[in-house]
Amino acid sequence: MIPQDAATQIAAAAHLHRLDAARIDADEYRTAHPLMPLINELARVVGESAGGWIHWGATTQNIQQTADVLGLRLALNLLTTQLCELLDALTMLTERSAHLVMAGRTHGQQAVPITFGFKAAIWTDAFLRHLERVQQLRPRLLTAMMGGAVGNFASLGDIGPAVQRRVAERLGLTPMPLPARSLADPFAELVCLLGMLAGTGASVAGEVARLMANEFGEVSEALGEGDVGSSTMPQKRNPKKSAAVITLSAQIRALVPLALEAMIHSHEVEGARTAMMDAALQQGCVLSSDLLTLLGEVIGGLELYPERMAENLQLSGGLINAEAVMMQLGQTIGRGEAHEVVHHAARVVAIQGGGVGFLDVLSQDPRVQAELSAEELTRLLDPATHTGLSAMLANETSARARRALAQMQLREEGPNDIP
Repeated sequence: MIPQDAATQIAAAAHLHRLDAARIDADEYRTAHPLMPLINELARVVGESAGGWIHWGATTQNIQQTADVLGLRLALNLLTTQLCELLDALTMLTERSAHLVMAGRTHGQQAVPITFGFKAAIWTDAFLRHLERVQQLRPRLLTAMMGGAVGNFASLGDIGPAVQRRVAERLGLTPMPLPARSLADPFAELVCLLGMLAGTGASVAGEVARLMANEFGEVSEALGEGDVGSSTMPQKRNPKKSAAVITLSAQIRALVPLALEAMIHSHEVEGARTAMMDAALQQGCVLSSDLLTLLGEVIGGLELYPERMAENLQLSGGLINAEAVMMQLGQTIGRGEAHEVVHHAARVVAIQGGGVGFLDVLSQDPRVQAELSAEELTRLLDPATHTGLSAMLANETSARARRALAQMQLREEGPNDIP
């Protein structure tokens, strides 16, 4: 492709310590170009005889995008490590709270009892999929581009694909099947993935913040002895890290429309779109790493308050177990009539504002008396008897997470196929 002597001279000179950074900066100001100053300086160091062969057949985006991909590989490796650390913390939280009964809530209202481990398992399950998505994205994202000005190897000709393949092999990347400069979907996919990860992070952090509220008091972030919640309200224990996660999440998710906009090139490439994508990628990776760091600290230090969870289960006077009563009654009188019976009893309790208990109203209904004994009714209204498969699902999820983490560990200890 170029003379061997020239290649030897270029390789010998291509070391950062031989380049003059001041010259490069001055040339960048003069040329207003991101790569030509480096090419010019390397050519100066190499010398006139071989310098003219530098940057043969490539275009600026070939070099910059391939270099950016190397940086993104480092970013993916870091994010993968942080995801694994977060999953490890979530797994431990899930296991230690698998049987800890609390109120499950839908639409902001108490629904049926669950365990905190079930809630933590939901978080774990979501982040397991994010970890899987990161691994699935690697072959699509980590590619080398050496297709020239528009991606058709016009400058290199028949040897172009072989050159690209050799560059990819040297860098531990995959050659782009079609190295067109306008193909930005793998980069947009990464930003969308980071947006989903951030959305899950905000969901978890938001739940922690809500459950920290005085009205719930079921969990708390780990707070240091000298932590100050407010300059004017000494009693405040604010969910600071959770709030920071929510803020970071909003910033990351706001980058998704930018990345999607950056996909829309005119003709074979458009510089403005490339710049948009660069900004989305750079900000998204940095902010996502910050988010995972903070969320890992929240989960790793999360304090649980079983007594308060038990108190909150009793707030409705047994209404949280209405489904359990309905399902038991339904076995003999049918689900429809059972729903009407239990719904009527719940309405009476709600109208009387706590003046009468759910157990009392049910016990006075002849249809209930005919089917359920007082002992059966009392048992059905015990929240611990109606958590379904919460504990089992929590333990199954934690076991699945541990298997996934073990596989990731084996991959790290095995052949380094992803440098």
